[in-house]
Amino acid sequence: MQPIVTYKERCRTCYSCVRTCPVKAIKVDGGYAEIIDERCIGCGNCLNCQQKAKVVVDRMVKAQELLTSGDPVVAVLGCSFPAFFHTCTPGQLVSGLKSLGFREVHEGAHGARLIAPLYREAIAVTDRPLIASHCPAVVDLVERHYPKLLPNLLPAVSPMVAMGRFIKETLGTDTKVVYLSTCIAAKFEIQSPELQSAVDVVMTYGEIDLFFRRRGINPATLAESGFDGIEPAHGRMFTLHGGPFRAMEIPTDFLDTETVTAEGETHVLDTVRDLVAGRITPRYVDLRFCDGGCIDGPAKNRDLTHLYKRNLIIKYNSSVIPYRTAPHYASAPPPANLRRSFSDKSKKLPSPKPEDIRRILHSTAKFSQSDELNCRACGYATCREHAVAVFQRFADTGMCLPYNLRKMEEDRGILLQKYELISRELSKQLGEEMIIGDDRKVAQVAELIRQVAPTPTTVLIQGETGTGKELTARAIHRLSSRADKPLVTVNCTTLTDSLLESELFGHKKGAFTGAIADRKGLFEAANGGTIFLDEIGDITPKLQAELLRLLDVGEVRPVGGTTVKKVDVRLIAATNKNLEQGVREGWFRDDLFYRLNVFTIHLPPLRERMDSIPVLVQHFLEKASKKLNKRLTGMEERAITAMRHYPWPGNIREMQNIIERAAVLSHDGVVRLENLPSVFRETHDAHAGSQPGSRRASFKAEKETRLSPLERNLILRYLQEAGGNVSKAARLADLPRRSFYRLLEKHGISVQRDRRLTSAASEPGAGVIK
Repeated sequence: MQPIVTYKERCRTCYSCVRTCPVKAIKVDGGYAEIIDERCIGCGNCLNCQQKAKVVVDRMVKAQELLTSGDPVVAVLGCSFPAFFHTCTPGQLVSGLKSLGFREVHEGAHGARLIAPLYREAIAVTDRPLIASHCPAVVDLVERHYPKLLPNLLPAVSPMVAMGRFIKETLGTDTKVVYLSTCIAAKFEIQSPELQSAVDVVMTYGEIDLFFRRRGINPATLAESGFDGIEPAHGRMFTLHGGPFRAMEIPTDFLDTETVTAEGETHVLDTVRDLVAGRITPRYVDLRFCDGGCIDGPAKNRDLTHLYKRNLIIKYNSSVIPYRTAPHYASAPPPANLRRSFSDKSKKLPSPKPEDIRRILHSTAKFSQSDELNCRACGYATCREHAVAVFQRFADTGMCLPYNLRKMEEDRGILLQKYELISRELSKQLGEEMIIGDDRKVAQVAELIRQVAPTPTTVLIQGETGTGKELTARAIHRLSSRADKPLVTVNCTTLTDSLLESELFGHKKGAFTGAIADRKGLFEAANGGTIFLDEIGDITPKLQAELLRLLDVGEVRPVGGTTVKKVDVRLIAATNKNLEQGVREGWFRDDLFYRLNVFTIHLPPLRERMDSIPVLVQHFLEKASKKLNKRLTGMEERAITAMRHYPWPGNIREMQNIIERAAVLSHDGVVRLENLPSVFRETHDAHAGSQPGSRRASFKAEKETRLSPLERNLILRYLQEAGGNVSKAARLADLPRRSFYRLLEKHGISVQRDRRLTSAASEPGAGVIK
């Protein structure tokens, strides 16, 4: 198991980890950044993620298992521990660790003393630059990324591994060793097959501090105990800058070019590159990847400055530390084997050709060198370096921020253009006019709309079904200051009480059966805009109370919820019922009525607007022409005359549907009286006959007028005798079946599936979709 894991759900692909990774061991794929294990050197830079998407695997459970296993468990403190546990004395820290169950506590600084002879011996006989191998991050850097320097690595184990082998060879192999330090790379180091038997678990100081807190142990309150093992003396200086020279007794000089020391990512990488290029050839190179040495490792104490932590180490080194070295340690020889080997762990990556780089750059709109901004937002130093990573499938083109911003701007322009086109098309479909007509009552309604639209006033629209209440609401919204915000339309008669409440106010998950997730209500969706409640007279008293509360305080509470949300919505309501009568009869709340009846618009029925019939006919003919993709030139005068004298129980909606039906039946682009339902022919004939001095129709027309009712009644009688069976009725009438169907169509008679007879001429408005 890798010491650093990625939580996909936390990753926001900010590319911070890509930017900070010195070896680019991060792969962006599937919407998140994951670590490439075979390239990672364990430097811990990616742990600075603000989203905590990269975290160190908690080894506390493993340590607890060891402590409860019955085997002796020894804790080894890295030499930087005084810079972390500064609130207690070293002796109190030892007591705290033993309270957790550790049998012995050692100082890891003794490990530097153990490997010092190997270092001095190798340096004395070397004929090439030797690189210190005590920093596991540096070892991984060479093995995985600069294998050319493998012969230069000093063949000795790290102080941590040396301590582990020393303790196990002294106490026995059944002893378990837990190493505590600031180093994350040490967690990687003990996974090597060659080294994993030396140390069982590596924990950070932060993890052991959490262990204390979970057990309720405060080391600062405990009595002091002495360290076990061997006192490391000046090995404690190993953690400071230049400390390895002192700990391993390697002589050096300020002006000496034979020995080189480098700390921190930048200096280490520069030194390694110089060694690879042969620009420097020192005898010994001491490298530590963490800036500031081991006291500033990834798991360092971030509350203290480097200088303060350095002073803590120096003060600790000069103080008297209690020790209780057992005789078996005093006489124990160094471990039999402190040497190690190294191997080439680098992976050969495909190298892109110039045309590959060019193709990838072009995919992110980089066609010239000036287009390559090298902004590093993607995490790579240059655009070409990012292109190489894309080719090697460590990155994708979507990581380029300038390209994304440009693409977003282009997409925004396209969306705005589409929005404009859709808005225009909707305006054409809904009609730019508020209400079609040129009569006095329409002019009065239009004036009321223009007066109330710019205000936030609640509007109540009253009128019969089909008079254009929704069209009026849309006109008010379009002329208001909320025109760029949503207009939400709700028909209160199409939903049950419970569903309508959920639709209007929303609901919380689990509020009722089927509520599998939270849902935003229409009032919340219309926030800042307008909501139109059609047929508000049909809502129940419970919903009336909820609606009244919303109008009073401007808050909605979802069904099943306990919290409220503020909304700013203009309400337009409509009804075909007499709400005043409803208040008197008790089915509509008086307080809600007065709240709605702030500004009322009464829409006149079509029978009171006969002067607007020609204008309306022309308007609906144009709409039918577009909808049916059929050329319509107009309507004959007889048909218009019939329409002027028809009572129009279905109002505007009925007229629209009748004209569309007639347009379908028209053959020459002119809607004639014969194309309308037969009730209009009867209306026309009745009106023409009642006019004094009216011109007589032709003999054929007079004959048709006189005989048509008789013919229709005969057809109905045959159908009734046949029980609604058309074929049987045709046989009784001794007519071909096709001829009988033409007569049915002529007189507007239809036979429904349940065998009930209906006639468009038998009742006003029959055959009209409502």
